[in-house]
Amino acid sequence: MNILKPPATILYEDNHLMIVNKKVSHIVQGDKTGDVSLDRLLKDFIKERDKKPGEVFLGIPHRLDRPVSGAVVFAKTGKALSRMAALFKEKEVEKIYHAIVERCPQPESGILEHYLTRNTKQNKSYPHDNEVSGSKFARLHYRKVAASDRYFLLEVILETGRHHQIRVQLSAMGSVIKGDRKYGARRSNPNGGISLHARKISFVHPVKKEKIEVVAPYPKMDIFPLFFKKDSLS
Repeated sequence: MNILKPPATILYEDNHLMIVNKKVSHIVQGDKTGDVSLDRLLKDFIKERDKKPGEVFLGIPHRLDRPVSGAVVFAKTGKALSRMAALFKEKEVEKIYHAIVERCPQPESGILEHYLTRNTKQNKSYPHDNEVSGSKFARLHYRKVAASDRYFLLEVILETGRHHQIRVQLSAMGSVIKGDRKYGARRSNPNGGISLHARKISFVHPVKKEKIEVVAPYPKMDIFPLFFKKDSLS
C-alpha cells in the first residue's frame, strides 16, 4: 500500500487554511521557468488525498522567494484568501525569519530603513538611503541570536514586504546571507538555496478568530540546527 506524502511538510491545516514548510527547491507559484509550482503540487495532493472530483481551490495570500525555505500560508477557500490577504496588507501577520550571515552586524541589533528599487530584468533590488524615483520604503528589525566560528544567526522581523527585502537590506549593512551569490555571498550553498528561513508565522485566524502560531523546522541541508542544542526558536 502506497502512503500518500505531501510535497512539503504540513505544519497546520483546517477547512480554511494550509501552512506548509517550503523547501528551497520549490517556487510558490508558477513562473517563466515552467517548473511545477508548490501550489500545483499541493492541489494535486489534496485532490488525491481527499478524493475531490473537481479542481481544488488553493489561494496564495503571500510568497517566499524560491531559494528561501520556511512557513508559507495557503488559503483553501475564497473567503479565507481575501481575509488572509487583508491581514497581510494591514500588517496583522507577524513573520519572523532566521538568517545565517557571513559577518556580524554592527550594531548587533537594530532597525534597517532603505528605499528599494527593483530591476526586473536582473530580478534584483537595490537599496538607497533616500527616496528616489520608483523606490519603495523598506523597514525591518534584526538582532543577533547566536554565533558559530564562521557565521552568525540573525532574527529578522519585517515591517514591510518588498522584493528581496531581507536579502538586500542585510547585504547593504555588510551582513550578506550565506549562499546568496546574487547579493554578494562568497559561494553557493550545497542545496542551491540561501540560508534564509521563514521560521515563525502568527496571526488571528481569519474565520475561526483564534490565535494561530506556527514554527517551521529548519531545512536539514543547512547549518541552522548547529546554532542550537535543540531545534527550537531562540
